[in-house]
Amino acid sequence: MTPLPNDRQVQTLLLVPTSVGAGLTSACLGLIQALDFIGMKAGFLKPFMQRELNGSGPDRSSALVARALGRTPPEPITQERLERLLREDQLDELLESVVELHQQAASTADTTQDIVVVEGLVPTEHSTYANQLNTQLAQALNARIIFVGSGDLAAPRELAEQLDMHSRSFGGVSSTRTMGCILMRMKGLPAPPASEQPIAPGAANVTLDAGLLEELRRHSPALATDRFHLIGVVPFSDTLSVPRIKDVAEALGARWLNEGEAASRRVLSTSLCGRSAAHALKVFKPGSLIVTSGDRDDIVLAAALMTMNGTPLAGVMLTNGYLPNDDMIDACRPALKTGLPVLAVDTDSFTTVQHLTQMSNEIPADDLERAEQVAHFVAAHIDLQWLKDHLSRGYIRRLSPSAFRHQLVKKAQQAHKRIVLPEGNEPRTVEAAALCQRRGIADCVLLAKREEVESVARSRGIALPEGLEIIDPESIYHDYVADMVERRRGKINEPMAEAQLQDTVVLGTMMLHRGEVDGLVSGAVHTTANTVRPAFQLIKTAPDYQLVSSIFFMLLPEQVVVYGDCAVNPDPDAEALAEIAIQSARSAKAFGIEPKVAMISYSTGESGTGSDVDKVREATRIARQRAPELLIDGPLQYDAAAIESVGRQKAPDSPVAGQATVFVFPDLNTGNTTYKAVQRSAKVVSVGPMLQGLNKPVNDLSRGALVDDIVYTIALTAIQAAQ
Repeated sequence: MTPLPNDRQVQTLLLVPTSVGAGLTSACLGLIQALDFIGMKAGFLKPFMQRELNGSGPDRSSALVARALGRTPPEPITQERLERLLREDQLDELLESVVELHQQAASTADTTQDIVVVEGLVPTEHSTYANQLNTQLAQALNARIIFVGSGDLAAPRELAEQLDMHSRSFGGVSSTRTMGCILMRMKGLPAPPASEQPIAPGAANVTLDAGLLEELRRHSPALATDRFHLIGVVPFSDTLSVPRIKDVAEALGARWLNEGEAASRRVLSTSLCGRSAAHALKVFKPGSLIVTSGDRDDIVLAAALMTMNGTPLAGVMLTNGYLPNDDMIDACRPALKTGLPVLAVDTDSFTTVQHLTQMSNEIPADDLERAEQVAHFVAAHIDLQWLKDHLSRGYIRRLSPSAFRHQLVKKAQQAHKRIVLPEGNEPRTVEAAALCQRRGIADCVLLAKREEVESVARSRGIALPEGLEIIDPESIYHDYVADMVERRRGKINEPMAEAQLQDTVVLGTMMLHRGEVDGLVSGAVHTTANTVRPAFQLIKTAPDYQLVSSIFFMLLPEQVVVYGDCAVNPDPDAEALAEIAIQSARSAKAFGIEPKVAMISYSTGESGTGSDVDKVREATRIARQRAPELLIDGPLQYDAAAIESVGRQKAPDSPVAGQATVFVFPDLNTGNTTYKAVQRSAKVVSVGPMLQGLNKPVNDLSRGALVDDIVYTIALTAIQAAQ
């Protein structure tokens, strides 16, 4: 099977905040800037908008990344849609939508990214689902985790516990998925020196005191492992947390008396003036926002005079709802012409100052200057060499269930194939066919009487889409008699062919043989033998293969793996088992799974003896000889193949142990039992069985298949037909 061109695998870094106000967007800006500096092109994705943090209007993070860093991130999913899908228990649909956005972020019209930086959800009183959904995001996007925290270096215990607690959902800070953390807005570090030129990325990297590190590790021993690193330690900076007067006005709902240079003047300090002007002159300094009651003409005049004398105040905020009279405004007009912003609110001065102190530190979407400064500042404090070393090593490529489902649908839509469904009046099949036709997954052909299909549709409330083909078997089976006799020359005659063609599976298989359809899906009511036998007789094996086998795609929580053969060959010999391994590896690759093939047995390596393990050992040797380009190892016990720690212990030199993606079982008894045990006990979705080795795709369903199972099997078949 020739693999379809896979979507390019990019590394994904998910930034997970440990609290509100940790500086998550600033960390994203700085990380992308740092990655650019070390030559790694990074895209950006914010999957979900949080209205309670963002406010109305476009998503702030996406807008800042677009304006400050020249990226074109996709629009995030709205909070309303997110919460609706969660309420309706449609997590799969939600995550498939995220995978689609991720692919958009990874590729633009003119370039493909090396990395996608993903901004996770912030846990708030409203978004109580944030931590759980961040975990689901990490799995769906096969992302590595960078925590974004904030705190005080004088309180190492609180900092360690914060990181420890938030990392548990991802397997702890020592998990292979967890890379480390960026500590933002850290108190207790020396203030950065003032400089007109931005510091180069990595040049201001802060090395924490050895005593502090020891204290952190004492409270959280996992922080001492090599797998968890302080990727960046960013000091709190007064100069980078300053809003514009424009932002102050929007936050407080103020009225403009003179807007002036409100879009460029920044509030470096706030001064409440309740005393006479003579006793308050020292607060009239550059960048100061003067807050005073609107009836304090002396303060207003003093602000105007200081402005005329060249002091660039940030602005004047008049409180209590009082406004200067026209004469006072005329007296101050020369100062107003210099661009001095003056605004008014109805709250009293004390309450106004309280509101100012409660303003968010987040960067507004249109504050390009501040976004660029923050990006440079954070990048300057990131450990670039460590980042480069660890990203260049790559990460185990895993295809998540969400990415697999999304890929199935997209590739099937691109293939645009015609799939025949012999069980055309079976209710689940009718519903699946309607869904596939409506979504463009395949052009489905139902073999059944139209009145039977329409009756099923009415009873289940299914709207039959235009283009869904329904063919009465009685009206066409005669057309295939002569061809079937020719195909099975010497084995059947015309009466026998006519009798067999009464079976819609046989009829559908003949349609496939003649090229009238591109694939066949059956098994919702027929046995595997009923589905497979006509394919053996009429479609036959592909030129490179001697047998037909099957695989299941097992949608484990964090990745999709392949099980073979669990449905067709009862007890294959070593030659057959080797061929099953090669077929399964090639099928896995065709569907975007990097094949690492484990030949499963009850013993690992040379530890076991007996005919059963000898068969697996010989099959491994044959498979390696026939397909030297594949990673194949065996015999391996299941735990040694699947679990990294066990694989290192039992087969330390194996290129497959601990990271297998294709599991080849020694016989049907083992394979079928294992797949059903995993499927039912672990509540794992399985897609298949998909038959491999045939000239044309025929696929079998479980008789307990759900509608979604049938939809995905139709998609699989369409993709196979495109090979």
